[in-house]
Amino acid sequence: MKNPVGPILRMGDEVEQVIAAIEDDNPDTEIEVIDRGAYVRIQGEDRVVLTEETLRRYLGHEFEIRSLETMMSSFAGRAITTSGAIVWERISTRKAASAGEEVRA
Repeated sequence: MKNPVGPILRMGDEVEQVIAAIEDDNPDTEIEVIDRGAYVRIQGEDRVVLTEETLRRYLGHEFEIRSLETMMSSFAGRAITTSGAIVWERISTRKAASAGEEVRA
């Protein structure tokens, strides 16, 4: 993968559901999961989106996206957070957006 971005999650009970949610939110992106025992690296090329709506389908309607921060030990790329989503993207992608290209969450 040339420009991998995405979260690095501590192993826990909810990791598989988070992976499934990321795969659902990124149907046109190959998502690679690297299990390192104590943590899991989840990555896609250039841009990975995770929405609270999709997480709630897997983890329950009361799950808040900000709760993901307690599971995330690190990440690759730039993380852009809103009240309803997290987007990890390669840094140069954001520069293109500030030049007038659209970046969708």
